[in-house]
Amino acid sequence: MGFESNRLSITHWAEADRPREKLERLGAGALSDAELLAILIGSGTAEESAVALMKRVLNDCGNNLNTLGKLPLRDLIQYKGIGPAKAITILAACELGKRRQAADVAKRPTLNSAAAIYSYMHPKLQDKDVEEAWILLMNQKLDLIEAKCISHGGITGTAIDVRIILKEALLKNATAIALCHNHPSGNPSPSKEDDSITISVKRAADTMRIHFIDHIIVADQRFYSYREEGRI
Repeated sequence: MGFESNRLSITHWAEADRPREKLERLGAGALSDAELLAILIGSGTAEESAVALMKRVLNDCGNNLNTLGKLPLRDLIQYKGIGPAKAITILAACELGKRRQAADVAKRPTLNSAAAIYSYMHPKLQDKDVEEAWILLMNQKLDLIEAKCISHGGITGTAIDVRIILKEALLKNATAIALCHNHPSGNPSPSKEDDSITISVKRAADTMRIHFIDHIIVADQRFYSYREEGRI
């Protein structure tokens, strides 16, 4: 793109060069960082297109978005074509990217051990004065897809419908599941009812070729793992 093209605003570029239209046609993944940022600021200067401007800014940041996001507002507005409004938009977008990354990590923990399941579920169950049963739906890597309460007030063969567990697993395309419930008494030792539901879930999961990785009983600062006790 020559000097004359650089002087044009994005709306006057050839359609194939416009980042907005490119995103619409090919998806956001097809755009460079500079093109995505150019969409945010909308325009450059008479001498420099929005994309060229953002390429220059990124180059000064070592082509690192994390570095860009740490720039003070006063540094960004030193670039000709970037005023306070555009600089704030850039920094806000960088902050959203960081928050999304943090949210994704928090949303999909890896539950590949009894201790990991306990650590994840204990905050949810520690203050409950009645029993709750939760099903943890996971992918092949044992990353959590969803945690769902399936019973409140007790854990017996009638309180938990194994068919509901399997339905949830199939709807979420889960390849592994774990069962978790609390003992408000503080004693994590399993009851006969706990043993019975564990056997029922294991048999049903095996039939559907879903890996039943564990049944964890959460108590105050302690837990019982059927897997660690060699009972699954």
